[in-house]
Amino acid sequence: MKGLLRAVWNGLLLRCPECRREALFTGPFRMRPACPRCGCPVEREAGYFIGAIYINYAATVALCLSGFFALDWLAAPSLAVQLTIWPAVGVAFPLYFFRYARSLWLNVDHFVSPPPASPRLRRS
Repeated sequence: MKGLLRAVWNGLLLRCPECRREALFTGPFRMRPACPRCGCPVEREAGYFIGAIYINYAATVALCLSGFFALDWLAAPSLAVQLTIWPAVGVAFPLYFFRYARSLWLNVDHFVSPPPASPRLRRS
């Protein structure tokens, strides 16, 4: 469990899943092809990051639904106000969370099934 939590934390910090030191992204949407420190491949085959899309979607839905009900309970704004706020959040948040979703997917996947050259496999 500790290793999984470390992988999630490392994913939230946007760090390499192998060395846990180098940043995965060079820009808002540009991911490095490999880690410059340890050489861990970061950019994977086509379709690899489909799971990151699910993470991003789930986080967006959770935020929008909980925000809608929390705002309704706390401030009781009109439905028109709610329908103005939450679709805008539903469009903006996934763009912000894109890097975190990809990093989380990469780090958790690396924890679950590390690549063959991983030092974790050599130790066992």
